[in-house]
Amino acid sequence: MLLLSLLLVILLYPFLDRGEVRRLVLGGLMFAPLLLTTVRMAQIKAWMVPTILLMGAVAVSTVASAVFPSRISVGLKWGILAAFFGLSVIGLFSYIKNARSIGDGHLYTAVSIYLLLGMQWFAIYSAIDVLSPGSIQRSASAAADRHAELLYFSLVTLSTIGYGDVVPLHGEVRMLAALEGIAGVLYIAITVALLVSAYRPPANST
Repeated sequence: MLLLSLLLVILLYPFLDRGEVRRLVLGGLMFAPLLLTTVRMAQIKAWMVPTILLMGAVAVSTVASAVFPSRISVGLKWGILAAFFGLSVIGLFSYIKNARSIGDGHLYTAVSIYLLLGMQWFAIYSAIDVLSPGSIQRSASAAADRHAELLYFSLVTLSTIGYGDVVPLHGEVRMLAALEGIAGVLYIAITVALLVSAYRPPANST
């Protein structure tokens, strides 16, 4: 369910990131992976309390940025979202790392972590874009759906495709984009190694 909700958000984000009504729907849709991630993390006892606290902070900051819209409140909301996604990545990765055998749930979790990495950097870029406008140069055709453009930039950077139609201009943002590309490559290499080492073929029934 977590993987499906993340895919749904990514696929529908460009369509819903325009107009007040569509953005309200998008906001509700964004809470689906947040809630599912919280439920999944709550099953890992060591991560339950910080996850619930950060989820509460996300909810409070989202309401505060809607009631008192300002550059600081909106930037803070995206920053807390980035922290939540980052904590989720660490917690769920520990679940895969400590697995003694691999099942379908581990594979779905591995893909979900990869998408959560993209969402984490997307939230970081969104916070930077709000607090320091002009740090990221977007394509000329993406004036209305700014955040959808940043999500697209995050995903193509994570996968190291890098089309070059969205360009970080400030040095700090360039380094963040470079780190995201490195994280994407290392995550795939490390996760494949962990999954292969933990894989146990089914015993032959003779």
